[in-house]
Amino acid sequence: MRVLRSFLKPGWLLLLLFVIAFAAACFAVLAPWQLGKNSDTEHRNDLIRAAVDTDAVPIDQLAPAGRPLDPNNEWHEVTLRGRYLPDDQVMLRFRYAQERPAIEALTPFQIAGSDRTILVNRGIVANSENGQVSIPAPPLGDVSIAARLRKSEGTSPGKEPRTEGGESTAYTIDTAQLSRLTGLSMDPYYLQLSPNQPGSLGEIELPQLESGPFLSYGLQWLAFGVMVPLGAAYFIYSEVKARRARRAEGDDTAVVDAPPPTSKSERDRVRQALRETGFRSGNDVHAAPGTQIGDGSANTADDDAVKTRLAQRYGK
Repeated sequence: MRVLRSFLKPGWLLLLLFVIAFAAACFAVLAPWQLGKNSDTEHRNDLIRAAVDTDAVPIDQLAPAGRPLDPNNEWHEVTLRGRYLPDDQVMLRFRYAQERPAIEALTPFQIAGSDRTILVNRGIVANSENGQVSIPAPPLGDVSIAARLRKSEGTSPGKEPRTEGGESTAYTIDTAQLSRLTGLSMDPYYLQLSPNQPGSLGEIELPQLESGPFLSYGLQWLAFGVMVPLGAAYFIYSEVKARRARRAEGDDTAVVDAPPPTSKSERDRVRQALRETGFRSGNDVHAAPGTQIGDGSANTADDDAVKTRLAQRYGK
């Protein structure tokens, strides 16, 4: 119990709270976050593999009008016929191609024979050396295109689409925000135009089928959640073992850890022990019994002997 009480101090309690909070964060937040990202990446890779091995189908087969996009159909290639609406085109900023800043062209596409409109990402165009960019206009009239289904992205606060210098610009492909900007009612997803299609620009390649470091990061957080409590437990065990060893050897730690005397007789006994200790440590072994610390008269003989020896050595 005495050892246990010595650990009930602010420093040790703060260490205990830190270890518990860190382990809880590792198991409940950090590891699930990374493992969840790994699961999402694996799921995306599976969808891309399945989509690449599947032929293009009419858009109504996978994404009928008036229905949200089935997440399992993302990345699949579809075909449709209609016309581009270049007057409502939006420039997607802060993209990169050929190691230079670039822009992606988002052009609404109206399906033939209906008022259904879908946003099409026609591709990417890098800025020229003078910093300017020229976006070729899409073809006029009805055309048939093939494109891949993509989910709409979100928009961070302060990054909403806007009109700058007479051009509509955006930072993400958020179809709901872009519908409000252009005034067009567009489907809640968009199409990524396949290469060599009418109106296509620079190709936006499919993501690489890699899992990334998320799995290893998640396992590392799990390992940290185990190692930190074990390290703290070993540290406490070592401290307890060292304190018991010092107490067994009569180290001063035992005196420090001992509770103060409560009764008057006990206090008197401690005072007497301290007086005797001070007498033994502060006086010569030849001093007279009962001499107190600071009593210089009891050491007169010793002082005379010291003076005699000094006179013999230095001739004085």
